[in-house]
Amino acid sequence: MILFTDIWKALILGIVEGVTEFLPVSSTGHLILAGSLLSFTGERAKVFDIFIQLGAIFAVVWIYREKLISVIENLGSAESKRFTGNLFTAFLPAAIIGLLIHSWIKAYLFNNLTVVAALILGGVLILIIDRKIKNPKISELDSMSPRLALGVGLAQVLSLFPGISRSGATIMGGLVLGLDRKTATEFSFFLAIPTMFAATLYDLLKGIKHLAIPDLPVFAAGFIVSFISALFVIKTFLKFIARHDFTIFAYYRIIFGILILLLI
Repeated sequence: MILFTDIWKALILGIVEGVTEFLPVSSTGHLILAGSLLSFTGERAKVFDIFIQLGAIFAVVWIYREKLISVIENLGSAESKRFTGNLFTAFLPAAIIGLLIHSWIKAYLFNNLTVVAALILGGVLILIIDRKIKNPKISELDSMSPRLALGVGLAQVLSLFPGISRSGATIMGGLVLGLDRKTATEFSFFLAIPTMFAATLYDLLKGIKHLAIPDLPVFAAGFIVSFISALFVIKTFLKFIARHDFTIFAYYRIIFGILILLLI
């Protein structure tokens, strides 16, 4: 039986996922902490958290649909080959390492203390990188080399640790490697499509036994809200970074992490 409170929890968690997935603040960390505060935990909650990530992924696909359709229609062109090759190259490191240590990460790292530590450490690293990295060399996605794409992919491996943030790791990795803020952010968004689809579908297949027909309204509510909120955040974030650096997100991570540490 679906309770009204379950729907409200689904809406709140859907917003949390959509708002945090593509910001450098760690959606996984926020979902773990939000789930604890809402007493929405257990295997059913884990499957729900995985499912609503699909809503956020589809938001990226929708926003960049013209680029993606163009790439598919012109797969034989040099530009499309370079783009898809870079995405595949960047996708591989986290995919391979994630498969190898996925169970260990789920068993030992998905808890409040590790998330808080990663939030604070990630915030400090963003501050350091944002202040040290100047004069980017690359301002177009089509100018990226396979070697640079591999570097971003290796940075993404860090996000396997819950609380680090996939977008934070890839964006900061891109900045270190010479991308400007907009290019690093857009490549992070595109890289999210294969990475998150693969990880989400893998987890859903493993957790499908915990799904039940009566849960569909709860899952649907979370999915829709995640999609809508992610649409808004992605567009706003791109406008924001055109004029600002990532300092505000670094301070947010540090302050938020300290507050949660005091609470737990």
